[in-house]
Amino acid sequence: MPRLSSHDVDAIFKALAESLPEPETALRFSNHFELLVAVILSAQATDVSVNKVTPGLFDIAPTPEKMLALGEQKLQKQIRQIGLYKTKAANIIKTCQLLIEKHDSKIPANRKDLESLPGVGRKTAGVVLNVGFGKPEIPVDTHVFRLSNRLGLVKTTTPEATEDKLQKIVPDWARKSAHHLLILHGRHVCKARKPLCGDCVLNKLCRYPQKTIS
Repeated sequence: MPRLSSHDVDAIFKALAESLPEPETALRFSNHFELLVAVILSAQATDVSVNKVTPGLFDIAPTPEKMLALGEQKLQKQIRQIGLYKTKAANIIKTCQLLIEKHDSKIPANRKDLESLPGVGRKTAGVVLNVGFGKPEIPVDTHVFRLSNRLGLVKTTTPEATEDKLQKIVPDWARKSAHHLLILHGRHVCKARKPLCGDCVLNKLCRYPQKTIS
């Protein structure tokens, strides 16, 4: 697969930005704490499934103190529709304890402190920093990993390597929105099994050898 030039990379993100002028997360939240909890819950789960349980949860527990008061067992009942809900409930309760004890109940705005919280890995921290604090992070989920390799932006085998490479090649102006653009394009156009290449704004730039254009 031929490499994309820096001009092509810039053109890809300009085309995506024009087709998706206001990209944003689908998760629903009203503060940094709710965002963190929602992202923890979204691991190996869809945003749709998370949004079904978080309104009721956040009505009764919108802060670390109230979540801790709710307790692990009641939290499990609130989120039992979500995959791995027992592990996630345990991590959220432990995270609330640390937020209260070490961070004055505030969500850290740096990667090191975020990744020290139970249930918070590289991708989760990146989403919180990007969405919550407006930092130009490029968190890599399955859509971003798949599209980055399919389009020819990168040639990588892990999310970590993909993120490192994207941070080097994505133009500065697109870094804050890059992961949203790739996620939305992956969900609605460049689908995993049957990409809609004929409807894709990137069909002339994409390096995917198995395009479905008739």
